[in-house]
Amino acid sequence: MGGAILVLSGPSGAGKSTIIHKSETYIGEYYFSISTTTRLPREGEENGVDYYFVSKEEFEEDIKAGQFLEYATVHGNYYGTSLKPVAKALSENKLVIFDIDIQGHRLVEAKMGDLVTSAFITPPTLAELKRRLYSRSTDDKSIIEKRVENAKNEIKAINEFDFVIINDDIDKATEEFITIANASRLKLSEKELKNLIVHWQNNPS
Repeated sequence: MGGAILVLSGPSGAGKSTIIHKSETYIGEYYFSISTTTRLPREGEENGVDYYFVSKEEFEEDIKAGQFLEYATVHGNYYGTSLKPVAKALSENKLVIFDIDIQGHRLVEAKMGDLVTSAFITPPTLAELKRRLYSRSTDDKSIIEKRVENAKNEIKAINEFDFVIINDDIDKATEEFITIANASRLKLSEKELKNLIVHWQNNPS
């Protein structure tokens, strides 16, 4: 199985993390993209699990080298999506999974388009999304309302994705995700397609 990139987007509360967790043993080796930051680790955080923790100097060197898909400064610290672990995972034939927003999806498509398969995961209705967000009891009302408003905008970009998974039944949604994840490994890059054409033409009999 070759390396590939699978971008997942969708509103908070759609069930993306649960679906990935339930799919782990069926999609081969994968790397879940995590952010790189210059801030110090908090208690209990692990390097390479929660974030990649690096120095400000190392981060800025990688910026100059074009090694970030995107980055930003928050409260004096850099945060960004480094391309180095992504490239390493692809070289190891792993499936690289991004759980990112609509803008992030557009950036990945622009940078690595022919390697990317994308899926939008959503509850069946806005009402169901609200029910899930409130039933989690992890956020206050203002945060939930902000997430609902974000979801209303996110759904408008659904046609930008290769696949849509309606998470009405978690087992069915997981099966659909597994199918998409494994199919994404079969997608050939532009370079691979060109090589295939040359090989095909050079073997006429």
